[in-house]
Amino acid sequence: MISEAYSSFFVELAKNNNKEWFHANKKRYENDVKIPFLRLLDAILPTLKQWENKIDEDSKKALFRINRDIRFSKDKSLYNTIMKAGFSSGGKKSELPGFYLGIDAENVHVGGGLFMVGTPELKRIRYKIAEKPEALLAIVQEHDFVQNFGKLKGDKAKRLDKELMVAAKKTDLVFNKQFYAMAEFPLASFYDSENLVEEVLDHFRVIRPLNTYLNQALA
Repeated sequence: MISEAYSSFFVELAKNNNKEWFHANKKRYENDVKIPFLRLLDAILPTLKQWENKIDEDSKKALFRINRDIRFSKDKSLYNTIMKAGFSSGGKKSELPGFYLGIDAENVHVGGGLFMVGTPELKRIRYKIAEKPEALLAIVQEHDFVQNFGKLKGDKAKRLDKELMVAAKKTDLVFNKQFYAMAEFPLASFYDSENLVEEVLDHFRVIRPLNTYLNQALA
Protein backbone atom coordinates (compact mmCIF):
# COMPACT_ATOMS: atom_id res chain seq x y z
CA MET A 1 0.00 0.00 0.00
CA ILE A 2 0.99 3.65 0.30
CA SER A 3 4.31 4.12 2.10
CA GLU A 4 6.45 6.99 3.35
CA ALA A 5 8.35 6.76 0.06
CA TYR A 6 5.16 7.94 -1.67
CA SER A 7 5.18 11.14 0.37
CA SER A 8 8.91 11.65 -0.08
CA PHE A 9 8.54 11.57 -3.85
CA PHE A 10 5.92 14.33 -3.85
CA VAL A 11 7.83 16.46 -1.34
CA GLU A 12 10.83 16.37 -3.67
CA LEU A 13 8.74 16.84 -6.80
CA ALA A 14 7.29 20.02 -5.34
CA LYS A 15 10.83 21.41 -5.13
CA ASN A 16 11.93 20.06 -8.52
CA ASN A 17 8.87 20.30 -10.75
CA ASN A 18 10.64 19.93 -14.08
CA LYS A 19 11.09 17.35 -16.81
CA GLU A 20 14.74 16.59 -16.03
CA TRP A 21 14.11 15.71 -12.38
CA PHE A 22 10.97 13.74 -13.13
CA HIS A 23 12.61 11.61 -15.80
CA ALA A 24 15.61 10.98 -13.56
CA ASN A 25 13.17 9.76 -10.88
CA LYS A 26 10.73 7.95 -13.17
CA LYS A 27 11.36 4.56 -11.55
CA ARG A 28 10.62 6.04 -8.12
CA TYR A 29 7.37 7.43 -9.48
CA GLU A 30 6.36 4.06 -10.91
CA ASN A 31 7.39 1.93 -7.91
CA ASP A 32 6.65 4.24 -4.97
CA VAL A 33 3.68 6.22 -6.28
CA LYS A 34 1.78 4.93 -9.30
CA ILE A 35 1.81 1.19 -8.56
CA PRO A 36 0.80 1.54 -4.87
CA PHE A 37 -1.93 4.02 -5.81
CA LEU A 38 -3.31 1.68 -8.47
CA ARG A 39 -3.28 -1.18 -5.95
CA LEU A 40 -5.35 0.97 -3.63
CA LEU A 41 -7.82 1.63 -6.46
CA ASP A 42 -7.96 -2.09 -7.24
CA ALA A 43 -8.92 -2.76 -3.62
CA ILE A 44 -11.63 -0.10 -3.65
CA LEU A 45 -13.22 -0.80 -7.02
CA PRO A 46 -15.00 -4.13 -6.26
CA THR A 47 -17.16 -2.39 -3.63
CA LEU A 48 -17.89 0.58 -5.90
CA LYS A 49 -18.75 -1.86 -8.69
CA GLN A 50 -21.31 -3.52 -6.38
CA TRP A 51 -22.90 -0.12 -5.72
CA GLU A 52 -22.89 1.06 -9.34
CA ASN A 53 -22.32 -1.72 -11.86
CA LYS A 54 -21.58 0.70 -14.71
CA ILE A 55 -18.38 1.91 -13.02
CA ASP A 56 -15.42 0.56 -15.01
CA GLU A 57 -13.42 -2.03 -13.08
CA ASP A 58 -10.13 -1.04 -14.75
CA SER A 59 -8.28 1.07 -12.16
CA LYS A 60 -6.10 2.69 -14.83
CA LYS A 61 -9.19 4.23 -16.42
CA ALA A 62 -10.04 5.94 -13.12
CA LEU A 63 -6.57 7.45 -12.82
CA PHE A 64 -5.90 11.08 -13.79
CA ARG A 65 -2.58 11.88 -15.44
CA ILE A 66 0.21 13.29 -13.31
CA ASN A 67 1.09 15.65 -16.16
CA ARG A 68 -0.62 19.02 -15.81
CA ASP A 69 -2.41 20.79 -18.64
CA ILE A 70 -0.58 24.11 -18.59
CA ARG A 71 -1.94 25.58 -21.83
CA PHE A 72 -4.24 28.07 -20.11
CA SER A 73 -2.61 28.20 -16.68
CA LYS A 74 -0.33 30.84 -15.20
CA ASP A 75 1.27 28.06 -13.17
CA LYS A 76 3.66 26.33 -15.60
CA SER A 77 4.60 23.47 -13.25
CA LEU A 78 4.62 20.36 -15.43
CA TYR A 79 3.40 17.81 -12.88
CA ASN A 80 0.66 17.47 -10.29
CA THR A 81 1.90 16.86 -6.77
CA ILE A 82 -1.06 14.60 -6.06
CA MET A 83 -2.42 11.36 -7.50
CA LYS A 84 -6.10 11.60 -8.37
CA ALA A 85 -8.83 9.17 -9.41
CA GLY A 86 -12.49 9.53 -10.31
CA PHE A 87 -15.14 6.81 -10.23
CA SER A 88 -18.42 7.30 -12.08
CA SER A 89 -20.70 5.24 -14.29
CA GLY A 90 -19.85 7.71 -17.05
CA GLY A 91 -16.08 7.64 -16.51
CA LYS A 92 -13.68 9.78 -14.48
CA LYS A 93 -14.52 13.00 -16.38
CA SER A 94 -18.23 12.33 -16.48
CA GLU A 95 -20.95 14.84 -15.68
CA LEU A 96 -22.68 12.14 -13.66
CA PRO A 97 -22.46 11.72 -9.87
CA GLY A 98 -19.37 9.87 -8.71
CA PHE A 99 -16.61 9.41 -6.16
CA TYR A 100 -13.22 11.15 -5.95
CA LEU A 101 -9.94 10.13 -4.33
CA GLY A 102 -6.73 12.14 -4.22
CA ILE A 103 -3.57 11.56 -2.20
CA ASP A 104 -0.74 14.08 -1.93
CA ALA A 105 2.37 14.08 0.24
CA GLU A 106 0.45 14.75 3.45
CA ASN A 107 -3.27 14.13 3.07
CA VAL A 108 -5.90 11.82 1.67
CA HIS A 109 -8.73 13.70 -0.06
CA VAL A 110 -12.06 11.91 -0.46
CA GLY A 111 -15.24 13.25 -1.96
CA GLY A 112 -18.11 12.75 -4.31
CA GLY A 113 -21.28 14.11 -5.80
CA LEU A 114 -21.45 16.40 -8.83
CA PHE A 115 -18.66 18.82 -9.76
CA MET A 116 -19.66 19.63 -13.34
CA VAL A 117 -23.35 20.28 -13.98
CA GLY A 118 -24.84 21.34 -17.31
CA THR A 119 -27.77 23.78 -17.45
CA PRO A 120 -30.50 21.19 -18.22
CA GLU A 121 -29.19 18.86 -15.51
CA LEU A 122 -28.98 21.67 -12.98
CA LYS A 123 -32.60 22.55 -13.65
CA ARG A 124 -33.68 18.94 -13.01
CA ILE A 125 -31.81 18.84 -9.71
CA ARG A 126 -33.19 22.16 -8.53
CA TYR A 127 -36.77 21.18 -9.28
CA LYS A 128 -36.27 17.86 -7.49
CA ILE A 129 -35.05 19.79 -4.43
CA ALA A 130 -38.03 22.15 -4.69
CA GLU A 131 -40.45 19.23 -4.89
CA LYS A 132 -39.33 17.89 -1.50
CA PRO A 133 -36.50 19.90 0.14
CA GLU A 134 -36.46 17.70 3.23
CA ALA A 135 -35.28 14.70 1.17
CA LEU A 136 -31.92 16.29 0.35
CA LEU A 137 -31.66 17.90 3.78
CA ALA A 138 -32.07 14.49 5.41
CA ILE A 139 -28.98 13.29 3.49
CA VAL A 140 -26.68 16.25 4.07
CA GLN A 141 -27.74 16.81 7.68
CA GLU A 142 -27.34 13.16 8.64
CA HIS A 143 -24.87 12.71 11.51
CA ASP A 144 -22.19 10.76 9.58
CA PHE A 145 -22.33 13.17 6.65
CA VAL A 146 -21.78 16.19 8.90
CA GLN A 147 -19.14 14.34 10.92
CA ASN A 148 -17.13 13.42 7.82
CA PHE A 149 -17.79 16.25 5.40
CA GLY A 150 -19.35 19.18 7.21
CA LYS A 151 -21.65 20.92 4.71
CA LEU A 152 -22.58 20.12 1.14
CA LYS A 153 -20.32 22.23 -1.07
CA GLY A 154 -20.77 24.02 -4.38
CA ASP A 155 -20.82 27.43 -6.02
CA LYS A 156 -24.13 29.23 -5.73
CA ALA A 157 -26.22 31.20 -8.21
CA LYS A 158 -27.39 34.71 -7.40
CA ARG A 159 -30.77 34.28 -9.10
CA LEU A 160 -33.38 31.55 -9.35
CA ASP A 161 -36.52 30.80 -11.33
CA LYS A 162 -39.53 32.32 -9.55
CA GLU A 163 -41.01 28.84 -9.15
CA LEU A 164 -38.05 27.89 -6.93
CA MET A 165 -38.26 30.76 -4.46
CA VAL A 166 -40.63 28.95 -2.09
CA ALA A 167 -38.13 26.08 -1.83
CA ALA A 168 -35.31 28.59 -1.32
CA LYS A 169 -36.99 29.67 1.93
CA LYS A 170 -36.58 26.10 3.19
CA THR A 171 -33.01 25.53 1.99
CA ASP A 172 -30.43 27.62 0.18
CA LEU A 173 -29.13 24.42 -1.46
CA VAL A 174 -31.52 25.14 -4.32
CA PHE A 175 -29.12 27.97 -5.26
CA ASN A 176 -26.25 25.50 -5.70
CA LYS A 177 -24.59 25.12 -9.09
CA GLN A 178 -22.57 22.15 -7.83
CA PHE A 179 -23.42 19.45 -5.32
CA TYR A 180 -20.41 17.74 -3.78
CA ALA A 181 -18.80 16.73 -0.50
CA MET A 182 -15.07 16.78 0.24
CA ALA A 183 -12.98 15.78 3.22
CA GLU A 184 -9.33 15.16 4.00
CA PHE A 185 -7.38 13.29 6.64
CA PRO A 186 -3.66 12.76 7.32
CA LEU A 187 -1.88 10.11 5.27
CA ALA A 188 0.97 9.33 7.67
CA SER A 189 -1.13 7.23 10.06
CA PHE A 190 -1.99 4.91 7.15
CA TYR A 191 1.52 4.23 5.82
CA ASP A 192 1.82 0.55 4.81
CA SER A 193 -1.65 -0.14 6.19
CA GLU A 194 -4.54 -1.98 4.58
CA ASN A 195 -6.82 0.10 6.81
CA LEU A 196 -6.63 2.89 4.25
CA VAL A 197 -8.95 0.91 1.96
CA GLU A 198 -11.72 0.75 4.54
CA GLU A 199 -11.22 4.35 5.60
CA VAL A 200 -11.74 5.55 2.04
CA LEU A 201 -14.73 3.26 1.55
CA ASP A 202 -16.25 4.46 4.84
CA HIS A 203 -16.24 7.99 3.44
CA PHE A 204 -17.63 6.80 0.12
CA ARG A 205 -20.46 4.96 1.92
CA VAL A 206 -21.53 8.26 3.47
CA ILE A 207 -21.52 9.94 0.04
CA ARG A 208 -23.44 7.13 -1.64
CA PRO A 209 -26.96 8.38 -0.67
CA LEU A 210 -26.10 11.80 -2.15
CA ASN A 211 -25.08 10.18 -5.44
CA THR A 212 -28.25 8.10 -5.46
CA TYR A 213 -30.35 11.22 -4.94
CA LEU A 214 -28.57 13.09 -7.74
CA ASN A 215 -28.86 10.14 -10.12
CA GLN A 216 -32.58 10.00 -9.47
CA ALA A 217 -32.86 13.71 -10.23
CA LEU A 218 -31.04 13.25 -13.53
CA ALA A 219 -32.90 10.12 -14.61
